[in-house]
Amino acid sequence: MRPSPGRLRLSVFLVAFGALLAGPAQARSQAEERPRQAMVAAANPMAVEAGLDVLKRGGSALDAAVAVQVMLGLVEPQSSGIGGGAFIMHFDAATGEVAAYNGRETAPAAATPDMFLDDGGRPLPRSQAMLSGRATGAPGAMAVMALAHRTHGRLPWNRLFDETIAVAEGGFEVTPRLAEHIHGSFAQASAPDVRAYFSRADGSPMQVGDRIVNRAYAGVLRRLAAEGPTALQTGPIAEAIVQRTGAAPLPGSLTLADLAGYRAQAVDPVCGPYRVYIICTPPPPSSGAALLQLMALLDRTDVAERGADDPVAWVQFAEASRVMYADRDRYFGDPDFVDVPVAGLLDPAYLDERARLIGGRAAGRAPAHGVPGGVAVLGPDATAEPGGTTHFVVVDFDGNVASVTSTIESYFGSGRMVEGFFLNNQMTDFSFRPTDADGAPAANAVAGGKRPRSSMSPVIVLDREGRLVAALGSPGGNAILAYNGKALLGLLGWELPLVRAFGLPNLLARGDTFNGEASRFPAAVRAEMERRGVTVRPGAGEASGLHGVVVGPGGELIGAADPRREGEAIVLEAVR
Repeated sequence: MRPSPGRLRLSVFLVAFGALLAGPAQARSQAEERPRQAMVAAANPMAVEAGLDVLKRGGSALDAAVAVQVMLGLVEPQSSGIGGGAFIMHFDAATGEVAAYNGRETAPAAATPDMFLDDGGRPLPRSQAMLSGRATGAPGAMAVMALAHRTHGRLPWNRLFDETIAVAEGGFEVTPRLAEHIHGSFAQASAPDVRAYFSRADGSPMQVGDRIVNRAYAGVLRRLAAEGPTALQTGPIAEAIVQRTGAAPLPGSLTLADLAGYRAQAVDPVCGPYRVYIICTPPPPSSGAALLQLMALLDRTDVAERGADDPVAWVQFAEASRVMYADRDRYFGDPDFVDVPVAGLLDPAYLDERARLIGGRAAGRAPAHGVPGGVAVLGPDATAEPGGTTHFVVVDFDGNVASVTSTIESYFGSGRMVEGFFLNNQMTDFSFRPTDADGAPAANAVAGGKRPRSSMSPVIVLDREGRLVAALGSPGGNAILAYNGKALLGLLGWELPLVRAFGLPNLLARGDTFNGEASRFPAAVRAEMERRGVTVRPGAGEASGLHGVVVGPGGELIGAADPRREGEAIVLEAVR
């Protein structure tokens, strides 16, 4: 029996893995037996408080997620917002069902495969493309929140915006991380709308502690509260979006019809085994299935027995990552437009074959993509993915979970602002080159109405009886898969506390490069990794922003926030 769209009953699905399952009744018993707690983990304390406020008022995990998202759009505008998109994973504690929701932006109907090529057929400089009107796709963050809220919400939609409206009108202080981006060297930091929004009265850029008031954003939220996501898809806000994206340089083709026609999707999750656990993520155009491939490859090595202080373990992680990225970069795109061979990539025989490329020493050359079952003829990908993204996790008092990765793509999106919020530059997540030298199309080539490939991969982890173990995720552009993989290896493989798993050194091995946090590795470990062919060099882009929760041995919630950012994880105890 096929699961209903966007919902997966684990007692049916996991039979494919040969697991002995007790089914949804055990998920219910877990919810009944665990301590009455709730939790929010997010990248800004004000967003955490907004979510906690909803939970205190009896809201569900999804209700609180809406409040967290709109607050992050105000206080962490470099990373996400209502002008962007999101993927949502949801766990229902009463039924044991896992649901996935796709809020990835869509390309304008008039978008063409060569829209990011110059007159000579060469890819535009990325900085130029990101600031262009062509960079923005139809946003989906609020549409996907509303879609998920219709199934998993408890409070009325219009009661989820009040705290952010009050903060937008009363003002909030610039944090050190926001100030770092205001003064950043990336292209958007110099964009006219960014400079105007973050300027003091004398025209100088804001500093830490300066106060921002955003009454325009408060007005938009009032309309969203009253009208739902159609407030962004039709009417004056939609008209302002179209006008702003139609402005030079390189005007875009986004229309009112594109905005009005946007639809978020309820989709079937993709789940796979790792050790005694089941990891669930969204399907393509998310790269969640690539994360499952990475964990399955690691499961075919002895990395879990080696531990975090063993240099061979990190070499194995690097080599498994390179194999995974070679396949991901070749085959992943929007499944409504291209056939993504998810089943072939996760087939045990194919994984066995690919795992033979992983050893205790790095191969001299990066691995080529494999040829899993179900592949079409596709060209290589030429997509760059900056890391202007956020992740948050909410657990309500009934044990329901929302794990959400949300983005406007690069820092401050396209650098263009409408009514107090920044527009996404998600179109630059497509491959700038639509074909290879022989004319084979890239899976992630631009097409009208298509959703760009995403590295976002929010995670729900279950045991083989369908009970919640953990939920987590991270921003970081194409490094999201490495960050999530590292955290899952630390938590489930090396059995570290969640906060320690998050704090492990980041290592991104993709192609011929090994980027990461070299200084976080012990000197002896780093030296042996170098001897084995893995020389970790500081990489570009923002660091991980892992946020999540794990269920402790007594059923208690243990939240964690990445020490590299300003977030926090707070657990609420029920008032008895």
